[in-house]
Amino acid sequence: MDFFKYIHAVGTGPKGNRDLSFDEAKDMMYQILNQSVPSEQTAAFLLGWRLKPETVEEFRGAIEACDTYITPQKIPYSIELGYPFDGKVKNPYIFPLVAKELQKTDLNIVIIGDERQPAKGGITTKEVCTHIDLSDNTYYFDRADFFPQMHNLTEIRNKLGLRSAFNTIEKLPRIAQSEFAITGVFHKPYVKKYVEIFSDRYKRFALIQGNEGTPELFSKGRLWIAEGDHVDEYIINPEYYGIDYKKSWEKISFEESLEQLQNPSDAYLKLARLNAAVYLFVTQKYNSIDEAFEALN
Repeated sequence: MDFFKYIHAVGTGPKGNRDLSFDEAKDMMYQILNQSVPSEQTAAFLLGWRLKPETVEEFRGAIEACDTYITPQKIPYSIELGYPFDGKVKNPYIFPLVAKELQKTDLNIVIIGDERQPAKGGITTKEVCTHIDLSDNTYYFDRADFFPQMHNLTEIRNKLGLRSAFNTIEKLPRIAQSEFAITGVFHKPYVKKYVEIFSDRYKRFALIQGNEGTPELFSKGRLWIAEGDHVDEYIINPEYYGIDYKKSWEKISFEESLEQLQNPSDAYLKLARLNAAVYLFVTQKYNSIDEAFEALN
């Protein structure tokens, strides 16, 4: 189908814009991933689509197109962690320490990485995973290897320099066929949209008010767990578990980030244990976060 039709649908203003159907969104995504349209048209569409804005049906059509390019590599009893590809700026990652806590169990974690995407300019999961020794229950998948079509759009996206629908679409590619997944969310209104987009892809799908939009809990926040259309909400406060970790509000360097991982404070280790307990609760290993945290202790 003529790609200009899609640009017209999202780029003519409030009176002329319209939503794409599932099949149109799927075809649009095929054309962008195949780079069968000029990069200028791709950038124009992404900007218009973001401003329109995107619908759940459009997201689902685009994700189905992405699925056709990915050959899964099943990792048993695993949880897929949906990190943003624009990285973390003010705090280190905690997943390597969480994985070490989970070595006491049989739960595997799945991490996806790639080159930095717009727009935060933070430290990426790829930088961390390629500079440290990962525990044997951590499975890192580089998108350049398993989904080069999306990876090859990095230059176009960075030239655009803005967040786009891809920032949502790319978080959970289900490369490991995990039954469980968790991703970060900034605001509660996004919970319903994320559940509608992703929950039917997993046995249990979770969202958490994580640090810098990641699935990592650093301070008091909410956890939502969806099974089908049903969503339960929980409040988690690290202080309840005796954790007094002060997150950073200043930009940190990659070296500082690695230092905190390689020489963690007692509070940071306890925070890793709490995050591990959350993942064990999401994956139904324990009936509560309290029970999982106690077991890890």
